Amino acid sequence: MKNVLVTGGAGFIGSNFIRFLLSHESGVRVINLDVLTYAGSLLNLEDLPDPERHIFIKGDICDSDLVNSLFQKYQIETVVHFAAESHVDRSILGPGQFIQTNIIGTFTLLEAARQAWITDKLTPLENCRFHHVSTDEVFGSLGQNDPPFNENTPYSPRSPYSASKASSDHLVRAYHHTYGLPVSITNCTNNYGPFQFPEKLIPLMIINAVAGKPLPVYGDGMQVRDWLYVDDHCEAIYLVLKNGQPGETYPVGGDNQPPNIEIIRTICEVLDELLPQSPHVPHSSLVKYVQDRPGHDRRYAMDISKIRSTLGWSPRKNLKSGLMETVSWYLQNQDWINAINQRGDYKNWMQDNYAERGQKK
Repeated sequence: MKNVLVTGGAGFIGSNFIRFLLSHESGVRVINLDVLTYAGSLLNLEDLPDPERHIFIKGDICDSDLVNSLFQKYQIETVVHFAAESHVDRSILGPGQFIQTNIIGTFTLLEAARQAWITDKLTPLENCRFHHVSTDEVFGSLGQNDPPFNENTPYSPRSPYSASKASSDHLVRAYHHTYGLPVSITNCTNNYGPFQFPEKLIPLMIINAVAGKPLPVYGDGMQVRDWLYVDDHCEAIYLVLKNGQPGETYPVGGDNQPPNIEIIRTICEVLDELLPQSPHVPHSSLVKYVQDRPGHDRRYAMDISKIRSTLGWSPRKNLKSGLMETVSWYLQNQDWINAINQRGDYKNWMQDNYAERGQKK
């Protein structure tokens, strides 16, 4: 890897991956393309290791002229594609942007890579890789006793978000089989860690609990997810880029599946430990059960045996240690949180999504 285009690199996982890559590849140059929607922030890119090897470009992955020019100007031979609309609740309220970004945007990037690597032959094809970061949600929902998802699980998306990601997965595979584009895919489980936008469960619970605000729990709180610490995810992607086979899909997960209410209670326990003088101890008293979201998938779980056996990857963080680091980061980065809280788009979203849910009957 010499010239790596990272899309969505000002977002949560993308910014963490850029930090990881700059720390582990001394010769790499990162071209970071991000349109800076609500979930992306230049604050996420402060204090990068070796920042002179990072080039930020504000732009849309759907802008074909811009994307093609980046491949030409920077001789891109590796793409790591994070850029996506990713919040299920937002996809329910407004699916159009998910179709545009997740499907059209991925198509635009694939076409640019095909033009640069196959038609124009700007760099040897054997040195190229288009890596697409996807989600376990494309596989649908599991029953309580169903086996975990794996790389051969049939797709069964159930929300506008997961349907748009499933579509992008199919496009990536089609470009491999039709044009010979060297691609790889990782389907990851729920990520958590530093720099995560506080619309997602874990940062929302941390920030609300510290402020003494209600902790909204959808339905009965027994929805099951597999939780993956973001640095572990970054390492998995890095190993797929280095040693993974073109055309292959690698499921990535944290190898744990607690219900959401257990996650929330663990966060409260960590906060009780770190903030024993808080007037909100025990923080679990802030839990408020609210109306569930439409079509809420009951359970996700991922079989990670393929990436474990072929690439030697396993998650390093267990849930308690990962949550301890995550809570500590949010407690130590109040300026970052304040910048988010002051944004009108975040306030409007919280109002739209939570104000009408009310107490669960």
